[in-house]
Parts: sequence; C-alpha cells; structure tokens
Amino acid sequence: MDKMVAEELVNHMIPPLKLTDDAHKAVVWMEELRCNQLPVVEDGKFLGLITEEMILEANDIEKNIDQFEPVAQNCIVESQTHFYNILKTAAEHEVQMVAVADDKGQYQGIITVQDIVSALAQSAAIQMPGGILVLSLNQRDYSLAEISRLIEENNAKVVNSNMKIDDLDPEKIKLTIKINSTDLTRIVATLERFGYKIIARFQDTDATHMDREKIDMLFKYLEI
Repeated sequence: MDKMVAEELVNHMIPPLKLTDDAHKAVVWMEELRCNQLPVVEDGKFLGLITEEMILEANDIEKNIDQFEPVAQNCIVESQTHFYNILKTAAEHEVQMVAVADDKGQYQGIITVQDIVSALAQSAAIQMPGGILVLSLNQRDYSLAEISRLIEENNAKVVNSNMKIDDLDPEKIKLTIKINSTDLTRIVATLERFGYKIIARFQDTDATHMDREKIDMLFKYLEI
C-alpha cells in the first residue's frame, strides 16, 4: 500500500462514455454510480470529463456527447504516478476523477479521489497509533465541541478534524476526525447513541509509529 501508484488505484467500475453516446446515458450512469463526472474516451484516447452540470445547463438529454466540450482534457497521469501527484492533478483541475494512461498514451481507466482517500486512510491507520472516524451529518447539527465532549467522556481526544460538504447532498457534511485512541468501539457506541452516523472507521491496535505525512495528506485532500 505504501507504493500506491496510479495503476493500483484504477476504479474498474466506472465505464467511459463514447462520443456517440447521448446525454441521457451519461445521466443514468451518473445516478447509478453516484457521481457527477464521467470520462470520455474515443479510440483509446482520453478526451476529458463530462459533468452533470454541463448536461443540466444544455437541457437536452438527447444531445450526443460529441456536442459537448469536455473539461479537464489534460487531467491524466501515467500508470506509475504516485498518489501524491494524482491528488495534486485532481486539485489543479478541481475535479474528482483523474484518467490513467500507459506509456503510449492509451487510456487505462479512471481513478476517483475518494478511492485514493479510502486507500490512504487505511494505510495511515495501519501505520499510526489511534484511529480515524468519518461522520455524516446535517450541517445544522454540526458541533465539533459537542462531538469532542462525547469522545473525551471515553478518555480520548480529537487531535485533528476536517469538514467537507457532501457532493451528493449539499445539506450534509462529512466530518473526518483523528482520535488518539486505538480502540474506537466505545467511542463509536457513544456517538451512535447520540444519533451520529458513522460512515467509516479506521484503526489499528498494533500500530507502533505515526506517519504524519500521510495523515496530513488525507486532511489536505478533504479541502479540495
């Protein structure tokens, strides 16, 4: 997992659109895959990304993809690109997907930034003492002070946190918190008892050292 290069992170569940596909097909796929961007590929070449916003603005689901101007046409990395540079590429283009090509420029697949974050979180959790929780909650219910108080009641502390608007529901946020405890069981039970929804947890009871660079990268991404 430390290597984490592009070819290891390709998401094979996301198919590319062809120029002859129509906008309706793109919308259906986006709904099924719960994403708002899809790659466009023709003759093995990555042409860019089609976004849900572009389709909605066009207001014509019968339009073919070749009638749109894809964005992020240069948002592409080689198969051996390290995940740091993949994240950097995604941030520079302000997108949630990065295309991967081989040394001949042939399209190999797409990487979602969320896939990188999940892999990074799991890797970081293995290499550091403590754990990470990701909570989903309504923006109006957000109170880090209240969450911290509940965690402190279990003899632990929040040592880092980051908040990100949920791409699928702007009324909700995803809160990622780093806790200085390797046993999250009681903490999770307490948070759930008070109505908090835990959507991910990463911990390791055998960790012996902390890799600050990886954990910092995780929180930095959440600001994209």
